[in-house]
Amino acid sequence: METGLLSRICLGGLAFLILWYLLVRRFRHRHPFPIPYFLVPLIDNPLRRAAQPPRLTIERLGLRAGMQVLEIGPGRGTYTLAAARLVGPLGSVIALEIDPRITERLKRRVTAEQILNIRVVQGDAQDLDFENASFDALFLITVMGEIPDPARALSEFRRVLKPGGTLGLSELLLDPDYEPPERVIERCREAGFVLIERSGNWMHYNLVFQKP
Repeated sequence: METGLLSRICLGGLAFLILWYLLVRRFRHRHPFPIPYFLVPLIDNPLRRAAQPPRLTIERLGLRAGMQVLEIGPGRGTYTLAAARLVGPLGSVIALEIDPRITERLKRRVTAEQILNIRVVQGDAQDLDFENASFDALFLITVMGEIPDPARALSEFRRVLKPGGTLGLSELLLDPDYEPPERVIERCREAGFVLIERSGNWMHYNLVFQKP
C-alpha cells in the first residue's frame, strides 16, 4: 500500500474517532447517565492508569491513613483498592455503585482479594443512605458528569461529610463525560464547599474541596 494512501486512511480513521467522541460527549452531556455495565472493563485501561495513577491520584484527592471514606462510582474497583491500602486497617472505604451488576462484580473481587476494609453497597449518589457527618472524605473519579442532578448529589455529599471533611474529584479529558474544572469548581462552591487544592494538567485534573 502506498504511503500516501496509508496516511489518508489513518487520518480518516482519526477524524472519525474524534467526530464519534464529540457526538457521544454531546449526547451524554445532554442526557447524563451511569456508564453501561458492558463498558466498565474498557475504562480500566493502561492509558487511564498512566494519566491517573491509582495510588498517586488517591493521595492527591486528600485521602490519608485512618480515614473513613466514601467512593462514588467505583467501577471495577481499581481506585477503591488503592484507597483501601492508603487508609489502612484503621480506616475503611465504602464503595457506592448504582448498577447492581457492577456492585456484585466488585463484591466478588473484594472477597477474592480478601480486602477487609472495603464494603461495597448499591445506592444512588443523589439519595445517600448514610447518617449525617459519617465520613472524613468522599471521592469520585471520572464520575461527576454521569450524575443526572449534580446539585442534588453535591448537597448529599456535603450532608454525609464531617465538618472539615474533604470532597475529591478527578477528571480525564478523554472521558466522554469530562467536566471542565471551572464548571465543577462553580458547582461545588454553590453547594457550600471550599476549594483547598488543585493539581493536574491539560489532560486531567484533581480538585479537593473542604466542608467548612
